[in-house]
Amino acid sequence: MQFSDFGLERRLMSTVEHLGFTAPTEIQQQAIPAAMQGHDLIASSKTGSGKTLAFIIPALQRLTKNRALSKRDPRVVILTPTRELAKQVFSQLRLFTSNTQFKAVLILGGENFNDQVKVLEKDPHFIVATPGRLADHLSQGHFYLSGLELLILDEADRMLDLGFAKQLGQINKAADHRKRQTLLFSATLEHAQVNDFAKELLKKPKRIAIGGAFTEHQDIAKRFYLADNLDHKEALLAHVLKNESYLQVIIFTATRSDTERLANLLVAQELNAVALSGELNQSQRNQIMEAFSKGHHKILVTTDLASRGLDLVNVSMVINFDMPKHAEEFIHRIGRTGRAGSKGDALAFVGPKDWLNFKNVEALLEQTISFAHIEGLKAKFKGLKPKKVNTKTTNANVNKKVKSQAPKIRKAAKKVFLVAQDVGDMAIIKRKKPLSAQQIEDGNLDEVN
Repeated sequence: MQFSDFGLERRLMSTVEHLGFTAPTEIQQQAIPAAMQGHDLIASSKTGSGKTLAFIIPALQRLTKNRALSKRDPRVVILTPTRELAKQVFSQLRLFTSNTQFKAVLILGGENFNDQVKVLEKDPHFIVATPGRLADHLSQGHFYLSGLELLILDEADRMLDLGFAKQLGQINKAADHRKRQTLLFSATLEHAQVNDFAKELLKKPKRIAIGGAFTEHQDIAKRFYLADNLDHKEALLAHVLKNESYLQVIIFTATRSDTERLANLLVAQELNAVALSGELNQSQRNQIMEAFSKGHHKILVTTDLASRGLDLVNVSMVINFDMPKHAEEFIHRIGRTGRAGSKGDALAFVGPKDWLNFKNVEALLEQTISFAHIEGLKAKFKGLKPKKVNTKTTNANVNKKVKSQAPKIRKAAKKVFLVAQDVGDMAIIKRKKPLSAQQIEDGNLDEVN
């Protein structure tokens, strides 16, 4: 199948050809025709599958072929969970709108609010935004959505996980009219909150699921290494970076502080590394990502901040210095490599603190994972065995706790009395005598009348 088979408007098809797109990916083959027919969609596919074009192309086709519902309101709103993903989507959108009359703006949290008010006053056709900041502008009346034609939610599961349900509901309500079309993309269709939310947003949607929610990426070779401790992980990392070939590398750590420490350690080893974390302001993050995308740095050390949405074609290796807390995040992390048909390597270091997270990833992948090792750096750590519950010890502890509470129970029992009052004959029923300590410990309450 070719893009020419979609029946795209002539100028749009010319742009597609000019940008070098020929054969659509699987998600594009299914989503583009359905969206062009006007259906609402709820769709999922693996990371790096080309879903951005799966909604940009039908959006442009709609705007080109149809008259606007409003002269002032935006025609398309694209929402993403993170600033980085919004910037990535916006950059791809600009490639398609650069030679058209359509204006696109980017609205992100952490950037100048008043400057954004000014660009919204210019009545853009496209808005690419994070939901929190867009909802702020909407609530202050800086733009309206009465004429919105297409609402697109990219990585809706992540937006809901990050707590944007209220803002998404506000945006949905402001654009609630029968002519609006909605496209919802999620990493998985098995996300309960996504399905509940889809019922509110979508009208008789078509469901598209490409592969399983966490289908293995065939272009990514995975390797797992056991590590005894932090020093051992750092030794493994140094060996890999100095002895293996790669274009660019992304290293994922557990915490923000780890990113800076590890990047500094690599720079001290004369490696071209830079750190990216949420502690940086938006301008600093933009500069780092722009420099990395241009190849000014070989190694990016980051948290899960960069695990989704970034289309960095020169990343040939991903290293999980720490295993992610959520197993599905492992899929998104390694999906930063092996993109657009390229091969990629995904490495993971598993220490004692990573073991439980590693086992969750193993369960998610539904396979038994074997470990590789580097000569001279083989770990003594062999994994943790599941803890056995000692029922005898547990029961003994319970009994000990019960006995320790017995004096308090006996004291309370002496004060207890039961009174039942019948309105008809005013009969009063009382306990005959206090419970004995032995009855309390035995649980025998038969003496109570």
